[in-house]
Amino acid sequence: MIELRGVGFDYVTNGRRTRAVEEITLAVPRRACVAFVGPSGCGKSTLLKLISGLVRATTGTVQVDGRPVVAPLKIVGMAFQNPTLLLWRTVLGNVILPLEILRENGDQRAGNRRAAEALARDLLQKVGLVGVEHKQPRELSGGMRQRVSLCRALIHEPELLLLDEPFAALDAFTREEMWEFHQTLRQNWTFTGVLVTHDLREAVFLAETIYVMSTNPGRIAHAHTVGLPFPRRLEHLFDPEATELIRMMREQIRGGHGGTP
Repeated sequence: MIELRGVGFDYVTNGRRTRAVEEITLAVPRRACVAFVGPSGCGKSTLLKLISGLVRATTGTVQVDGRPVVAPLKIVGMAFQNPTLLLWRTVLGNVILPLEILRENGDQRAGNRRAAEALARDLLQKVGLVGVEHKQPRELSGGMRQRVSLCRALIHEPELLLLDEPFAALDAFTREEMWEFHQTLRQNWTFTGVLVTHDLREAVFLAETIYVMSTNPGRIAHAHTVGLPFPRRLEHLFDPEATELIRMMREQIRGGHGGTP
């Protein structure tokens, strides 16, 4: 579903060019979920932007579903660490926004407004936000706004779900509930997932493959296959295989620069 070949990306600040990521080569099978972990500034979020088409690779090629990525993709749902909700719209208005955009562009996935609102309410209920439909974002806690952002990313049933630390603002108990919700989504919907996280337990619970990145510039230093069964239970995180993998990745990230994948 996703293929990166020799991908590098430079950003320019005050006329100075800096390489953010270099020589990234990997493939993500359809319906798989992969995670990127690593120290801050290693280019994890940049990779999500490259995959989604929000930025163009400086070198190498990015392909999604067999086609080069040359512009923002319509099949993507994204949720970020900062919810970026529209403050002048209600919760319901924020969640159905992607469907309104699709409708304006004549996309048949949009459906009618009544169906869109019903789907939005169903998603809000599944993430524990019953009765907030007509509230403004300013009336919600940070964790609640984050869950609204996730619902907005899911409303159009995307083929690619790209998550940039979307659960970081949640308390530990709610975060684990959202992990289980993500797993339920994967059992019921057909999508390919890419997750950026600093939480190694989260990566082990949600992903089949975890890429550990190093810095200056960002590279894939190590790739780990997670052998836990699917669907997973929270108890699996205490299995010897999971605890050893978490320990190993922590040491690799502390090392900062890694070695050969």
